[in-house]
Amino acid sequence: MPSDPFFIVVVIAVLVVLVILMVGLGGFTKGGDFNRKYANKIMRWRIGAQAVAVALIVLYVLYRRMQG
Repeated sequence: MPSDPFFIVVVIAVLVVLVILMVGLGGFTKGGDFNRKYANKIMRWRIGAQAVAVALIVLYVLYRRMQG
């Protein structure tokens, strides 16, 4: 399974969501100008990346079921 290219794409998508989440949390905890300026933009990026990651996970599960 880890050598499956589709699985690697799913893992990368999940890691991208994690990185965006960590940047957002870091900005939130620090506060200041960065948080005021970029908080909503980072949240939108996270929601978009998360939607892509969830769609890829669902597609991967369906693909694996079809493979038997």
